[in-house]
Amino acid sequence: MSRFHPLDRPIWSALTSRQAHFDTQGTLARRFPPEVSPFIAARDSSPEAWTDLVRQIPANYDVSLLEPSMPSPPDTVTAIERPLLQMIMAAEPPSSTKDVALVTLGDADAAEMLALATLTKPGPFRTRTHTMGRFLGIRDGARLVAMGGERLATDGFTEITALCTHPDYRGKAYGKTLLAALANRILADGLTPFLHTYPTNDVAIAMYNAMGFEPRARLVHAVWERKVALTARA
Repeated sequence: MSRFHPLDRPIWSALTSRQAHFDTQGTLARRFPPEVSPFIAARDSSPEAWTDLVRQIPANYDVSLLEPSMPSPPDTVTAIERPLLQMIMAAEPPSSTKDVALVTLGDADAAEMLALATLTKPGPFRTRTHTMGRFLGIRDGARLVAMGGERLATDGFTEITALCTHPDYRGKAYGKTLLAALANRILADGLTPFLHTYPTNDVAIAMYNAMGFEPRARLVHAVWERKVALTARA
């Protein structure tokens, strides 16, 4: 069996390497705890692996998959698919673009982080997503107005995610400032930063290009949800 690049199947790569401690489900399919992330992945393309993946979808909860291509979903789930662009840092490390104080975010900030992510929708974000990596924020007084952090961690690579700014504070280059700080910290670890965005997000892609990222691959982002069985009427 040929060895795939860690970023070809980033969820499986993470759950079998640097983030294996999050998974307790076994070998055919692996997932993060629901409060951490909706990410899930099958070991391979075998029917047995995908059957086990479907088995692990919690009731009343959707899961997210990032794959080069997706199999046809079984009849027991509903599915939504969108193309996804994966980008990797390939140029010189970016420098900080703005003189602004960055704060480290953690458990004490979890509620604020979830509220900001819910408002701005940078991607899947749950109550414990911040435990996947290191997060930085920008505050205006006590108010959290921007943030970004690390998500998937594979051998050699760390993903930058959840870059978001409150609508009242856009136009201040906070996203670039956070991206530069996060990327430089990952590079200092001897790892390569990568990220994901939708290929229609021209504004974000332009910023990532300017900050040293280039396209690496096209993936599919699929959201699967187990269908609720209908109760037979008496």
